[in-house]
Amino acid sequence: MAPERTPNAARELPGSVLRSVRRLRNRRGRELAGKFLAEGRQAVREALSAEDLVTGVIVADPNRHADLLGGTDIPVWLGSEATMRQLSDTVTPQGIVAVCRQPRFNWDDVEDARLLVICAQVRDPGNAGTVIRCADAFGADGVILTSGSVEVWNPKTVRSSVGSLFHLPILTGIDLADAVSHAGGLGMQVLAADGDGEPLDLFAASGGLAKPSAWLMGNEAWGLPAEDAALADHVVAIPMWGAAESLNLSSAAAICLYQTASAQRR
Repeated sequence: MAPERTPNAARELPGSVLRSVRRLRNRRGRELAGKFLAEGRQAVREALSAEDLVTGVIVADPNRHADLLGGTDIPVWLGSEATMRQLSDTVTPQGIVAVCRQPRFNWDDVEDARLLVICAQVRDPGNAGTVIRCADAFGADGVILTSGSVEVWNPKTVRSSVGSLFHLPILTGIDLADAVSHAGGLGMQVLAADGDGEPLDLFAASGGLAKPSAWLMGNEAWGLPAEDAALADHVVAIPMWGAAESLNLSSAAAICLYQTASAQRR
């Protein structure tokens, strides 16, 4: 039987700390501080497991989250229900928020990559977070959000990733042409996901997915412009046999990543 963990002694939340944390609710505040908020048990658990990212935790009931907070030397502050509502991005707050440093990544962090995702001007935070979650689930080595994409530290992106953004490198603010060029320099083929491409099942059957690959995924509303798709080595389409007009971005990413990860593991 595992020993019972004693929750870290929670302190009263100083007004100065609350004011600084409130500023993390907007993008400008996050940029200036180099920090962001991770809300909810799963996000906080994954944040705490990452190396040296969490600078403090605000919690309504320390005893409820003793399994997460016990034994840590990270500051834990008590937050009232009103405070938790102010910091929450959800209708029903879970009563726990971590203040985290923004990790910084570059191409050196993915130099041995076999599977990457390049998101070209993906602007919906929920989609971006879900793509990051899919990349994590299928063993991708990193995600690139090109210039014009949503901020990765947006609360909805953080929440939609369900902690996965703490598991893999995420490169941001990179020009699309530079991203494609760098991926090629790493020995990867670039595959553009587009409805006018070669069917994914046929491309997979030919052995094309077994190579190190970077998937280029377009914007939710307009997809990949022709000039962007032209940057790729191959344009690949997900065949659909039903009546649906299209798949959303995160569903398409999940299918492409699963098929590629499976082919690379055979």
